Amino acid sequence: MSTQNQYFVAVVGAGPAGLFGARELANAGARVVIFNRDIKPGGLAEYGIYPAKHTMKEGLRKQFRSVLDNPNIDYYGNVTVGAQGDLSLDDLKALGFQSVLVTAGAQGTKWLGLPGEHFTGVYHAKDIVYFYNKLPPFAQQPHRFGKRCAIVGAGNVMADIARYLIREEKVEEVIAVVRRGPAEVKFDKKEMEHIIANLDLAALDAEIARCAPIMQAVGQDPEAAKAMILEALPRTEAKTSETKFRFEFLVSPTQMFGDEDGYLTKLEVEDNSLALKDGDTKARGTGNKRLLDVETVIFAIGDKVDETFGLPVEWNEFVKSAEPKFPIDGISFESTIEGVFVGGWSRKASDGLVGYARKDGTNASKAVWQYLQTLSPTATNAEAVADRVHSLGKPVVTKEDVKRLEAIEAEEAQKRGLEEFKFDNNEDMLNAMGLTMMA
Repeated sequence: MSTQNQYFVAVVGAGPAGLFGARELANAGARVVIFNRDIKPGGLAEYGIYPAKHTMKEGLRKQFRSVLDNPNIDYYGNVTVGAQGDLSLDDLKALGFQSVLVTAGAQGTKWLGLPGEHFTGVYHAKDIVYFYNKLPPFAQQPHRFGKRCAIVGAGNVMADIARYLIREEKVEEVIAVVRRGPAEVKFDKKEMEHIIANLDLAALDAEIARCAPIMQAVGQDPEAAKAMILEALPRTEAKTSETKFRFEFLVSPTQMFGDEDGYLTKLEVEDNSLALKDGDTKARGTGNKRLLDVETVIFAIGDKVDETFGLPVEWNEFVKSAEPKFPIDGISFESTIEGVFVGGWSRKASDGLVGYARKDGTNASKAVWQYLQTLSPTATNAEAVADRVHSLGKPVVTKEDVKRLEAIEAEEAQKRGLEEFKFDNNEDMLNAMGLTMMA
């Protein structure tokens, strides 16, 4: 690696936003170094998509391999960037990077701040999704899935977690706790196909009947909402358990109760009504509270950015410049620190899926490129960066290491007769690549 004059950019995070953003910059002629907290690249495309979606995941991995094959891109995995990380934003600046694109996703955990969140059996969706997708260290953490599990939320993440609890854990009952009504669920029909065989149809009828007067008062059609929920029935996936799946609509969680050993026993919810405000329906508490007997509650309510990263945070997001110099499609990708940009979920947490993250990362990189045009190319010293990361006193993963790991996992899958095999802890991955825990 020799020193030459090029624009020099650091990308923090190797999910779809970071990888496709890096490719855009590298193709434009910049030298790009990707720093990734995880050993493997892919982010939520690797660790957030339901495990059984092999074709989709492999298609994305193929694209990611092609990005990392770009000679203008270096990759360092198992390296954290942030105020308390292996390298800070100031460290990156000192290494000569002219701009930093932060695409580290939403690593913070969003809670509602309800009493009882500390009980064993109360989780955030991220804990569960990372657990069953084998992301270290989440894969090693014990979870208590009781007979009755409540998932707070009505989107695709709720549907994915319900799928896992129904098809893999085979619990007795899964309850989707939904703040608004049946007309405002957010999950896709495709995601429902995996769980609708377990839907308690009598319970759904009763819920629709209970909600009907409230829905009709704001101009919603209960029967149309029910038909929309049942759209997945013709393509239902065969049952693998007798789990009962049902909805509790128009309720908000208010607190959790547990026993003297600290285990969750009940979820308290407040019944809601609906009100129209500026053409939108809002849930309003009625004051009527009741208890659901559950041993597990999982909050699928979105994420927030990591407040310890080193960028100002407001409303769960990094603060963006209100008057960007380099807007793309009218959107600001600029943080309040000059030369530092944000993309993907680091710009807007929990917004959209892989395609969205890809587009947002690409647009963020266009903003970075416009910023770079106000500077002169610099004498990029990729060797100095390599020396610095390898002096961190820990194993650092390069793109050649990643290739080796993928080949080993593919071989292991073949040996075991599996469609896919994944190491679920860092130590095994590092050993497989011939890297030890001590540098």
